[in-house]
Amino acid sequence: MRIGIFVVAGQFPGQRPGRVLADAVEWIVAAEEAGFDDAWIAEHHFMSYGVCPSPTTLAAVAIGRTARIGLGTAVSVLSTQHPVALAEQAAMLHHLSGGRFTLGVGRGGPWVDLEVFGTGLERYERGFAESLDLLVEALSGESVAADGEFFRFRRVPMVPHARLRPVVACTSEVTVELAAARGLPMLLGLHIGDEDKAALVKRYGSAQRGHVAAGLAYVADSTAEAVRDLKAAMPAWLRPGLAGYVPVDGRPRPVRDADDYVDLLTRIHPVGSAEHCAETLLRTARHTGIEHFVLLVEGLGEHERTLANIRRFGAEVLPLLRG
Repeated sequence: MRIGIFVVAGQFPGQRPGRVLADAVEWIVAAEEAGFDDAWIAEHHFMSYGVCPSPTTLAAVAIGRTARIGLGTAVSVLSTQHPVALAEQAAMLHHLSGGRFTLGVGRGGPWVDLEVFGTGLERYERGFAESLDLLVEALSGESVAADGEFFRFRRVPMVPHARLRPVVACTSEVTVELAAARGLPMLLGLHIGDEDKAALVKRYGSAQRGHVAAGLAYVADSTAEAVRDLKAAMPAWLRPGLAGYVPVDGRPRPVRDADDYVDLLTRIHPVGSAEHCAETLLRTARHTGIEHFVLLVEGLGEHERTLANIRRFGAEVLPLLRG
């Protein structure tokens, strides 16, 4: 089983974005020291839910501060970026890290980002498959060309060049089928439980073993204490944070109740005593076949308590999983 941390870089009330980003690098360093396998970094724009607009940049900083731990993006949003430019960044990080970097990509959403970055709603609604294919080509060979609806250019060399296989965030059957058709592993979100994860793996339909699942993690003396702590801390971050998702075209946006969301997350993920956390992950692995997890450890909203959570999870939970 492979266990990493999932870095959202959430801005809790009273915090400054620059400080949150600096703290996030320290969490990754601490995760390496605690024995975690990797750290995957989220991308968000114009919101307090996550204050890292460039996970590749944060990964580059973390690469310079670490020696062993893997770094990944969860995810880089293809709908607002040029796939070849993203492939170039991934190739740089692959070489600079000594092969420790994994590129995770996703479709994103119909958010105002599409307007700000000029890619438009059409790239989100129709362009994901084309963007993904172009990215895969740019990461597969020494040159790349395009003749599609959204990208059209002559063949150019990929400099630097690296052969990488991206991971694809899958939240619907359509994206699952896109990933499966290309033989790319899935990244499944923290908002779904074991039954839904298992259904998506079944929909994928092959023996691909590289799937990754995100989750929430907090270890305490008891499960009741862990749940109580997160329910006291997380809603103050999630209420203004989730409100930052603004549709580009004024379409209605489903509103998630922060308290209900935290209740769900604490029930389906490793939140509790060390034994409960290990049992939860092992149960998910047995039920879904997924053996790689990236866990959000910053739910308490305080830097020192996040560091303590990382160290305790490494000392008390990881040995139970690996023994």
